[in-house]
Amino acid sequence: MIFSISGVILLGVIVFLFFRKDGLKPSHLVVSTLFGFYMASTAIAPSIKAGGESLASLLGGIKF
Repeated sequence: MIFSISGVILLGVIVFLFFRKDGLKPSHLVVSTLFGFYMASTAIAPSIKAGGESLASLLGGIKF
C-alpha cells in the first residue's frame, strides 16, 4: 500500500512538472489520467504492479 501511494504521488509530481515546465497541455493531462484509470482495470494491471514493486525493491536495495 505504501508503494502505491508513493508511486501515485511521484507520478503526480512528474506530470505536474511536465505541465509546468515542458508545456504539457491540460488535454494531455486528462488523457494521461484517463489512461491510468483504464489501464488499472485491465488484465495487465497485476503485471505492471509486480514490475513496479520489483523496481522499487531494486532501487531500495542500492547502497550509496
